[in-house]
Amino acid sequence: MKIAILPGDGIGPEIIAQAVKVLNALGEPFELETAPVGGAGYAQHGHPLPEATLALAKAADAVLFGAVGDYRYDNLERALRPEQAILGLRKHLGLFANFRPAVLYPELANASTLKPEVVAGLDILIIRELTGDIYFGQPRGMRSCPDGPFQGQREGYDTMRYAEGEIRRIAHVAFQAAQKRDKRLTSVDKANVLETFQFWRDIMTEVGKDYPDVTLDHMYVDNAAMQLVRAPKKFDVMVTGNMFGDILSDCAAQLTGSIGMLPSASLDANNKGLYEPSHGSAPDIAGKGIANPLATILSAAMLLRFSLNRAEQADRIDAAVKAVLAQGLRTADIYEAGTRRVGTEEMGDAVVKALA
Repeated sequence: MKIAILPGDGIGPEIIAQAVKVLNALGEPFELETAPVGGAGYAQHGHPLPEATLALAKAADAVLFGAVGDYRYDNLERALRPEQAILGLRKHLGLFANFRPAVLYPELANASTLKPEVVAGLDILIIRELTGDIYFGQPRGMRSCPDGPFQGQREGYDTMRYAEGEIRRIAHVAFQAAQKRDKRLTSVDKANVLETFQFWRDIMTEVGKDYPDVTLDHMYVDNAAMQLVRAPKKFDVMVTGNMFGDILSDCAAQLTGSIGMLPSASLDANNKGLYEPSHGSAPDIAGKGIANPLATILSAAMLLRFSLNRAEQADRIDAAVKAVLAQGLRTADIYEAGTRRVGTEEMGDAVVKALA
């Protein structure tokens, strides 16, 4: 069982170190190999996704990823910026299905910006298509505006597009995930304005006929955003495209009290995956030892569950995180009066201790 460890930038190395500590505490024969990625990859090898790093990711059974992004590289051409590493990994590994669970632990009900009675018991799974949509559509670029009132001026353009096969495969993933939960699936689109998402809605409806035990409903993305903050517990599983999923999953993250609590998994057709916390590299707090490692630790649990078929060990990690929160330990992002503030390493040590 080979796991590629890609710490990345900012707080990435700090939080990854705690997840590795937890994996090692399980006593399993994991082979862990580390490689640079993002800004660290550029600094060492002149590219955010060095060839050796990509080769390691391809050879591994799963990838545990920290975070990428560093303001020092913001002026590089887009192809060399740290964020291109994660896009490249998704493309080369065929990772098309992103799972982002948004679960509110009872101990953190007061950490949410919404009233406890609105979010208590929250348990949503957002499934985001990862390899299509406007992020990858061609053509794209900058040019001289060819017509209209701004003819001759500079304009930027991107293309939103989805192939039928792309929609069908993420639809099957979403319906199958719903079958394992409360059997309710909400497909989020903008079919009233965009041809791409009218097509998306048509395909989702067709695929839904293969899953008569799952209740499918459709919702426009603007309404979905509103309902996430109005009545979030009405959702069970949500499925949507790349751009809408990017936005809605971060919105759902805040419902749980902190994006520092949200893990994620990006999977291929065979459940090989890249696992990472939903938050970014947070360079402003890097090196201060205050970042929350729990989303990364929970991502490691998802890695065990989905890619390595170690559900029992994944359950152990999940239970350890719950135990640590029940003990009142909190990093700065989830701290409240009456709890004990701890740093990144101390939180990781507490989870390791709880595993025992």
